[in-house]
Amino acid sequence: MIREPVVAGQFYPDTKKELEKMIKYCIEHKFGPGKQIKESTEKIFGIVCPHAGYVYSGPTACHSYKAISSQKPELAIIIGPNHFGIGKNAATMIDAKWETPLGLIEVDSQAAQEAVKNSNVIEIDNYSHSQDHSLEVQVPMLQSILTNEFKILPIILLEQNLQTATDVGNAVSEIAKKRNAIIVASSDFTHYEENSFAHLQDKALIAPILDLDVDKFYQVLMEKRVSACGYGAIASAMIACKNLGATRGELLSYATSGDVSGDTDSVVGYGAIKFV
Repeated sequence: MIREPVVAGQFYPDTKKELEKMIKYCIEHKFGPGKQIKESTEKIFGIVCPHAGYVYSGPTACHSYKAISSQKPELAIIIGPNHFGIGKNAATMIDAKWETPLGLIEVDSQAAQEAVKNSNVIEIDNYSHSQDHSLEVQVPMLQSILTNEFKILPIILLEQNLQTATDVGNAVSEIAKKRNAIIVASSDFTHYEENSFAHLQDKALIAPILDLDVDKFYQVLMEKRVSACGYGAIASAMIACKNLGATRGELLSYATSGDVSGDTDSVVGYGAIKFV
């Protein structure tokens, strides 16, 4: 099957020319990483990326993708939240390609079947993926910034508790141990709060992410009621990357929609993090 884009023309441009122009704009934006690719020999096991409209979160997201560009991963394991409450608690898919204005990207069916086998919660269900943007917006960025051929393993989470995140993280790490893979956690941070408060909330939540402390992460999330939408995806990536040998996270960039637009009354927070 072809999984057609559902937010092209909304979250990002729906033509190849305009999309390439937009990603170039995000890279060169004052909150973006800039043109210069810093080649690195360090192993990056995973990244956290926002998933809002490119005009707001794209400059931040590009920091994560530029960081992994030199690694040329053959498999991108993309984990994100299910905003629409449809389908299974945790779902992947097989025998599919995802379409974007930049072309088709194949789902790695073998990896998807392995994920199901390794997990107690992941199921194969196309419907779970049919409406959501959290995974979709990551794909054009990957297509644009990675210069090699790759496949994707999309996993969308309706349930995001610690038990689910642990299961998913353990399952995907077994796949990543055998492949040149990168784990992508798709999440925005604080939603619809005043800008300075959002910065404080997100700073508190990012601290345990950088320490790879999943228990503390959930503790801060609940005690401070941080409205990060993809917290289960972040936790899954933390667990998987720790299994693979990561010892810390590194904050590459943080900004809010208010920092970008100047409208600071009600903002959404965006963080770019790599696990090394």
